[in-house]
Amino acid sequence: MKNKLLFLTKMSLNKKIKTKWFLIANIIFAVLIIGLINIDTIIKAFGGDFNDTQEILIIDEVGAFSKFESNYEVYKKYLAYYDDVKINKYEFIYDDVVELVEEDDKILLVISPDEDNYIKAKMVSKDALGTITNTLISTTLTAIRSEIVLNEYNITEEMYQKINANVLVEDVILSSENKEDNMVISTIMQIITLPIFMLIIFLVQMIGAEVNEEKTTKSMEIIISNVSPKTHFMSKVISSNLFVIIQGLLLVIFVVIGIVIRYFVSGGNLMGELDGEVTKLVSSISLSGVMDTLTYMIPIMIVILLLTFLAYSLLAGVLASMTTNLEDFQQLQTPIVIVLLAGYYLSMMAGVFKGSVFIRIMSYIPFVSSLLAPTLYVMGEITWIDLVGSVALLLLVIFLLIKYGLRIYKVGILNYSQSRLWKKMFKAIKEK
Repeated sequence: MKNKLLFLTKMSLNKKIKTKWFLIANIIFAVLIIGLINIDTIIKAFGGDFNDTQEILIIDEVGAFSKFESNYEVYKKYLAYYDDVKINKYEFIYDDVVELVEEDDKILLVISPDEDNYIKAKMVSKDALGTITNTLISTTLTAIRSEIVLNEYNITEEMYQKINANVLVEDVILSSENKEDNMVISTIMQIITLPIFMLIIFLVQMIGAEVNEEKTTKSMEIIISNVSPKTHFMSKVISSNLFVIIQGLLLVIFVVIGIVIRYFVSGGNLMGELDGEVTKLVSSISLSGVMDTLTYMIPIMIVILLLTFLAYSLLAGVLASMTTNLEDFQQLQTPIVIVLLAGYYLSMMAGVFKGSVFIRIMSYIPFVSSLLAPTLYVMGEITWIDLVGSVALLLLVIFLLIKYGLRIYKVGILNYSQSRLWKKMFKAIKEK
């Protein structure tokens, strides 16, 4: 029996892997993943530039150019604005500069004296400026005006700092619950669970297609005459799980290759052109403590993932045995996909249900808990006891699917008629 199981598993796995569509699909996956990881480099290679140098031309009528230049750099760092900006003083007439702005897409800033407000400014650009650029220029001009006022009234910088100093507020948090940034956690978990969601759907479809193909071509009768239904059932489950694990590892390899290519192309800077925004995101993740939680959650998630693959493959195999063609299986597959979608969307919206008893109950429901429970645990919505409880219920479902699902499989695998099928299924469950 062991040799037959190994032979059927190997044959089924080879049937999935040693095909042209598997090779073509993974070439497409590799190109897409590596391309997405290096998208900024690709765009730049075709003429795009994430860091075009923005030139600001200043006509200075109040002698504030040096102040503007120094203050702009200070506020630029404060706002974590990483675009390359070049500030130049312009000594020519206004009309000539306007033409230059329109032709070369520059920014013109005319700083003039004003009797009521000390200084005034006129900003000219070809297109509307971004919010950050507008904010930087406005803040810099305000700072220059403040310096002029301070000098006029002999107010020292130290006095000014005391006047504008923020009131210190001490935060006292009485709750001991986890208060990490739910939005950041949800985003990270969505990125992690999306490939899992896709692999589970692929797993369910693959088992249904293979079983129905053997039933449609009548090859099932030949196979079952040589091996037991149990051996046949387990070979389908094992080969399908091995396939999605191999596919998942290939996706990880493609990601690693993309990162390695990015490392060498960018000269050791993995962030490359996106350094500013990504650095801020990584910093926020580190500060929230999410990465520390994810570090020890990864082994747990791998265990839950493998158990989830096993549970869905067992269910898909049982349902596939009850159908006579692929169209029938697709109808039975719909509830599986709906349950899977429920788990995925609940994990996305977990922050909305913060503190809800409903979301905690759902984390125990098998097939839903596989995507939901890890997210809730990272967010601090459930404890490790809840996580262990959801895994225990999933193991119970796997046991029941193996024990009773195999009985249904034995009856359904050679059944080519829909008449009295359900009656036969319930009768098979009762048999010992």
